[in-house]
Amino acid sequence: MNEQTSIHVPVLLDEVVRLLNPQPGDIVVDGTLGGGGHARALAERIGPQGRLIALDRDAAALRRAEHHLAGLPVTLVHADYRELPEVLDQLEIESVNGILLDLGLSSDQLADAERGFSFQAAGPLDLRFDRDQGEPAWRLLQRLSVQSLADLFYRYGEERYSRRIARKIVEHRRREPIRTADQLARIIRSCVPRGRGPTRIDPATRVFQALRIAVNDELGALEAALNRMPDVLVPGGRLGVITFHSLEDRLVKCAFRDDPRWQVLTRRPVRPSEEEVSRNPRARSAKFRVAARAANE
Repeated sequence: MNEQTSIHVPVLLDEVVRLLNPQPGDIVVDGTLGGGGHARALAERIGPQGRLIALDRDAAALRRAEHHLAGLPVTLVHADYRELPEVLDQLEIESVNGILLDLGLSSDQLADAERGFSFQAAGPLDLRFDRDQGEPAWRLLQRLSVQSLADLFYRYGEERYSRRIARKIVEHRRREPIRTADQLARIIRSCVPRGRGPTRIDPATRVFQALRIAVNDELGALEAALNRMPDVLVPGGRLGVITFHSLEDRLVKCAFRDDPRWQVLTRRPVRPSEEEVSRNPRARSAKFRVAARAANE
């Protein structure tokens, strides 16, 4: 795809701007730049006297953003959002007024056949956000035992057929290696009943989620960030997190509730409207929670 053009549609855009409430001159962080839609809206809100620090592990997202966000007060950084304190130290920034994390896949990543995020992709089953770090998903599939694969699919994908899928994968790889997303998707579909009804998901969804979480250590990154980010926010500064599955949402909900440094601003998660879901079906499972750095912590 064209690296100067993003096809991603940001979810809950109006709600993000309203609940993070950035003011002219603020310093704000977008920890998951993606297609740059949230970053643009936040940068326009803080104006030329403000500064937006935009992080992403995906180098392709940063290259697209150079074009998409040109002329706005944005600093682009190739980094994991859990490394935000170190990034701010390097930029000589002591604290920030707001932080956004959007934990969903971008449409740009799904559209790139060389990344393996789409079930139909005939390219390598990679699934890494940063292709210079860690091991690709196909290599994980090749080396893990049946038990380890089953545990991974159940823990990170909440897949009820995890053992059946793991056995099928190991049986298949004895004959030939599993290197592409479409290969893996066909194997999963061959041993998992397809759901019924208009909202059914592809049988491969949960396994791909589990592999992606594992190769990118997504839950580890989120847990570390939730612990570290109060220390870089000004008192009253806000963190907003958009999640797309229960494992992420549970971590955010518990951290906001149990850590005295947070003051919860959204008692229940904000969900997309029916109108937004009809325009952008990928927003369907999004949940947005916001908390502020407690003034007395």
